[in-house]
Amino acid sequence: MAAAEAAEAALGRLQEQQQQEEENHNHDHEGGGEPAALNGVVVSEKVKSNNLDVKTPESELEAEEKGAEEERPKESDSNILDVSSDYPRDKHISIQRHLADLEKLADLREDEKKPCPLCPEEKFKACYSHKLHRHLQNLHWKVSVEFEGYRMCICHLSCRPVKPNLVGDQTLSKMGAHYHCIICSATIIRRTDMIGHINRHVNKGETESRFITVRAPKSSYEVVKESATDVQVLPNHSTPQKTDSYFNPKMKLNRQLIFCALAVLAGERKPIECLDAFGATGIMGLQWAKHLRSSVKVTINDCNENSVTMIKENCHLNKMKVKLNIREEDSDETVGDGEENSDTIEVTKMDANVIMHLRSFDFIHLDPFGTSVNYLDSAFRNVRNLGIVSLTSTDISSLYAKAQHVALRHYGCNIVRTEYYKELAARTVIAAVTRAAARCNKGIEVLLAVALEHFVLVVVRVLRGPTPADDSAKKVRYLIHCQWCEERVFQKEGNMVEENPYQQLPCDCQGSMPGKTAVLLGPLWSGALFNTGFLRRMLLEAVQYGLDEAQPLLKTLVCEAECTTLKHFSTHSPGDENKQEECGVYIKTPNTSAESYLVHGKRKSEEMLRGVAKRQRAEHSAEHPPFYYNIHRHSIKGMNMPKLNKFLNYLSEAGYRVSRTHFDPMGVRTNAPLAQFKTVLMKYSTPTYVGAQAEGPVHLPGEIQVGEELPAAAEVKVEEAELTEDGKSGVAAAVFTQSYPTHCAAD
Repeated sequence: MAAAEAAEAALGRLQEQQQQEEENHNHDHEGGGEPAALNGVVVSEKVKSNNLDVKTPESELEAEEKGAEEERPKESDSNILDVSSDYPRDKHISIQRHLADLEKLADLREDEKKPCPLCPEEKFKACYSHKLHRHLQNLHWKVSVEFEGYRMCICHLSCRPVKPNLVGDQTLSKMGAHYHCIICSATIIRRTDMIGHINRHVNKGETESRFITVRAPKSSYEVVKESATDVQVLPNHSTPQKTDSYFNPKMKLNRQLIFCALAVLAGERKPIECLDAFGATGIMGLQWAKHLRSSVKVTINDCNENSVTMIKENCHLNKMKVKLNIREEDSDETVGDGEENSDTIEVTKMDANVIMHLRSFDFIHLDPFGTSVNYLDSAFRNVRNLGIVSLTSTDISSLYAKAQHVALRHYGCNIVRTEYYKELAARTVIAAVTRAAARCNKGIEVLLAVALEHFVLVVVRVLRGPTPADDSAKKVRYLIHCQWCEERVFQKEGNMVEENPYQQLPCDCQGSMPGKTAVLLGPLWSGALFNTGFLRRMLLEAVQYGLDEAQPLLKTLVCEAECTTLKHFSTHSPGDENKQEECGVYIKTPNTSAESYLVHGKRKSEEMLRGVAKRQRAEHSAEHPPFYYNIHRHSIKGMNMPKLNKFLNYLSEAGYRVSRTHFDPMGVRTNAPLAQFKTVLMKYSTPTYVGAQAEGPVHLPGEIQVGEELPAAAEVKVEEAELTEDGKSGVAAAVFTQSYPTHCAAD
């Protein structure tokens, strides 16, 4: 520790000299010397401190006149760095401008051999100047981090507490290497982490102070425009949990879907009170208020003070008036009840759970960073009847079965990675929503469930009462999943324990494969994931407001909800068909007047809703099939699969309901069993090699015609044997039997 001792000795000498100068100064002042400057600080004509003009106390100015060039000026009481001033002089010795400054620290010791000022003696012993120069240049200066002309060199001194080493003190020097931040004096081990740490300071505008957060100047803000709405964000707006203005451009589709859902609800009754519980920049609430105008009363909430300030600025940027919370002390911008109009947005600063407990809303959107389960109880506590709750979950690592223990902890659900993992994630979230609503004696109707790369979006309608709550709770079941063939089926209702639950699976993997072949997943939502009428109205709203990115997805969702292909898709305008409304959703009814069933305002009597619900259940008894199959996952080795659209036609001609799915671009949602799915896929596949066989599909016997329901797996085996014995298409039969064995027909 020779370097540290030398530095302390030099500092002691400087302090003694400084005290003497102060005594002389006080004596001169009492004897009628020059008048004291304001606050004891004067501005020097030219102080040579790194070629910058700095404000220096009088005592230090006199000391500099006497030639004390190495003396350090005191740090001001405010500890604020002026743009035209140097950084505080209490910075660590590892932060220097030039390599020669490090060598000067070693020159404080008058010995012939000089130690390294940044290394302990047990790591680097004292040596001659040329060797010390190479050491400082190669070990400390080359791996330094540069910022504003300064170099933060790596330090090996015992500044940072290290964990005790079980082996001994041999690796202590390796563990103690670190950097000192020039802004906040933090100690960071890795160089890459130090660079990121400095960048976060720059993005937050903290380059001009120490330990005090300074808001970035207006020039550092970026203005982002989306859907005719302008918001200003910080440069690090895309880094969650590191910025006060998190804005993700990749979530534009998510915002458009939520806007369409709110627009549909605004068409049912108006005005509606809607809440954006996690505002961040306020982009979502601003879009609601700017496009829907008087149909909605928007409230944007955030618990972060800087975010609330930015939301207010974005409201003024979009020419919106701000109605502050009652608890806000700033009454200058508060809009009274008489001045409130369609261009007014209420901005609140409180916890999301608190505001949802205190007030009632018709539409609530939850978009926290990660899971939303911590806010579900508060959301369903005061949401109005027939209102809508939408939530966006971004904890895809747990929902997509990459962190299964986290999914069990947050959602109480056991899941594994399957070919339909995205739909599994959506059903997991809906199951948690159902249980939270049931605790408040409320049921749900799932209007929309979307699982894409970055998020899982669920939109549900709230149905008040114990009866809807019981009906929704009954739809939460366990799923039996075969790990060999990936066949799946929901467990039957009832509390009785079955002797052999494998019998519920359509496959026979349990009898043909060793060990246990199935796993129990869940509890999951077993009901429908989409509401066709609501999706069609969302599509009309997307067309009306020009939301181009949401339109293709909504068309796919409508086809998926009806389990039909895109070529049979048709969009009807609101005046082209007779409609009735159940829970705010219009559906087509033959030979009925629209006025007799249209519910105006918020709601009508409970008897009308019950009657309409019975009519809708009678007309929409056939829900879309649960889950889907990936065509590549079940392809046959040595065979070329047909095109996906052609394969959908083949399944439809065989008598099954079929559609594509947004969960998987190569997925097929169908009510066909897996055995029949594989049979149709095999029938229209062609061999990959080029031989004597002519090109074309592998045809099954003539008894199986297109449009008829395919036979069972056992009948297919008999036909395969007949086809081989007859010698028809011998090469095709050989490929058929080798690539797709008969005992795998139902695996």
